[in-house]
Amino acid sequence: MTKKQLTAKAKKIKLLILDVDGVMTDGRIILDNEGNEFKAFHVRDGHGIKMLQRVGIKVAIITGRKSRVVNRRAKELGITEVHQGTFKKSVIYESLLQKYKCKDESVAFMGDDIVDIGLLKRVGLSAAPADADEETKKWAAFVSSKEGGRGAVREFIELILKLSKLWDKVAGEFIG
Repeated sequence: MTKKQLTAKAKKIKLLILDVDGVMTDGRIILDNEGNEFKAFHVRDGHGIKMLQRVGIKVAIITGRKSRVVNRRAKELGITEVHQGTFKKSVIYESLLQKYKCKDESVAFMGDDIVDIGLLKRVGLSAAPADADEETKKWAAFVSSKEGGRGAVREFIELILKLSKLWDKVAGEFIG
């Protein structure tokens, strides 16, 4: 996909949907003997999400697993659309389109495995982390140079903000 095509797609984005395991995290699920689950989230991914929200772009999570730690991280980031234990992500996707009065072309999605291909094929701007499943990467308009849980989300968000000419607005708050 050319930069011109990516730019046209990025300018339409009103909603970013993220998978969790393998996208917001490195995909590892760490369990202890007490039944606790641990996940590592990259702080710059979180800051990227906050920057996107500051320019009015909504963020949602749709993930197949259920985890209390995902709810906690979403709350820290101000993400209110958290859909866990979702076998058919397209059902939640449809409800989000209706709720936010979006069309496919105004949605961006980042996924990493074959369960995400359905959404990757539908959305206006699709992305996958560098370490995503090879079949999944075939359906992504943008493949991050970063791995899941290691800055892939931030890289995708920066792409959206820069191509949409919103980067200076949000980064200017920090750069001066």
